[in-house]
Order: sequence, then structure tokens, then C-alpha cells
Amino acid sequence: MKSLEELKAIREKMQNQISLRNEGEANIRVVVGMATCGIASGARPVLNALSTAVQEKGLTNVIVTQTGCIGLCQFEPIVEVTEADKEKVTYVKMTAEKALEVVEKHLVRGQIVKEYTIQNYIK
Repeated sequence: MKSLEELKAIREKMQNQISLRNEGEANIRVVVGMATCGIASGARPVLNALSTAVQEKGLTNVIVTQTGCIGLCQFEPIVEVTEADKEKVTYVKMTAEKALEVVEKHLVRGQIVKEYTIQNYIK
């Protein structure tokens, strides 16, 4: 049985996660491909790392969400970052560690991590 304090802490944590999903305030959308091929390639740890890092850094302008098939199975796990009035950035062959780097460099500092983008793999 959990104490009242523990239940309040869980409730507050969940409310913070829900507020991260409020798209009305978010101007940066991060989408992780979570179809069968994405999950098999390791998309779940990527999604978890992104969600946790965004929450820990208090990035209220960022929404992290998931989608089904993005259509580029050979490049899974895939993360797409969409910002208002900017071109979509597609990160491929992601890991949880790379995702943390994307949060710090792209979402916090505004610098695209070019070596992880699809353009780096298609020549």
C-alpha cells in the first residue's frame, strides 16, 4: 500500500507528463517511429530517453509523441523533429545515447546534429 505522499508524488509526475503532451503550447514536435520494425530496431529506449530528457530539462515547448510506420525501415529507429516555419529534420539509426545528444544540441541549443540525419546516410 502506498502512502498518501507517494500517491501525490506519482500524481504530480503524471500531470507533468500530460502537460508535456499538450500540443497547444508546443512549437517543437518530436515523433518516434514505433511500428514493428522501429520497435524491433530499438525505438522504445529512444522514445523513453527523449521523453525523460525533455521532462527533466523542463522543455515545455516540446512535445514527444509516437507514430506508426514512417516508411524507411532500413533506417530505423527514426526520429522526426518538426518546428514551426522550419524544414522537418529526420534523424535515423538512433539510439538512446544519440537521442540525448539530439535533445541537448537540437532541442535546447537549436543546432541540428547533422551526422545523425538521413541526409548523411543517403548519398
